[in-house]
Amino acid sequence: MELIAFFIDIILHLDKHLLELTQQYGVWVYGILFLIIFCETGLVVTPFLPGDSLLFVAGALCGMGSLELQMLAPLLIVAAFSGDNTNYWIGRLVGTRLLNRTNGLIKREHLDKTHAFYEKHGGKTILFARFLPIIRTFAPFVAGVGVMHYRLFVLFSASGSLLWIGSLTVAGYFFGNIPVIKNNLTLMILGIIIVSLLPAIIEFIRHRRASN
Repeated sequence: MELIAFFIDIILHLDKHLLELTQQYGVWVYGILFLIIFCETGLVVTPFLPGDSLLFVAGALCGMGSLELQMLAPLLIVAAFSGDNTNYWIGRLVGTRLLNRTNGLIKREHLDKTHAFYEKHGGKTILFARFLPIIRTFAPFVAGVGVMHYRLFVLFSASGSLLWIGSLTVAGYFFGNIPVIKNNLTLMILGIIIVSLLPAIIEFIRHRRASN
């Protein structure tokens, strides 16, 4: 329970924690952010990382002058794209064997939801999934397992990485330091999380109604 409470505190107070990291580690914080975004998109066992809210807060810190947007955005675009491609090739090369050996570490329901989303939207799933927590972590893996054509995957992955990183960091840069948002950043982070999860919640309710 203490670990869960600690993790929730980090998510809801990303502004304070990220600012502390910036003050303590200086330029190395770019590497920390790169690693977080890479892991969220590149490893199927880390879908819980706070991608959307982290990007907004990082953009807000750029607006404050604590970070440089010109350095941050391109670096994180590369992180997201690299993570996508790592995840794709893990799925393509060892996906089936990995699923049989994880003993529940990779949740089957997450894969099923991503597969259903993929069936509905095809290759555009890689693009849409960027803005959907959990699904964005599993979409490249499912694409690899399903042997999606790699050139098509790269096209959607590059576009999605650019749109996701660009939109949220720029939004944080321009809006994160508006007094009403800055003074209520915890609520803003919570709002981003809720909005991000809304499509999955709606789909879950729709599924439950259809099964009754």
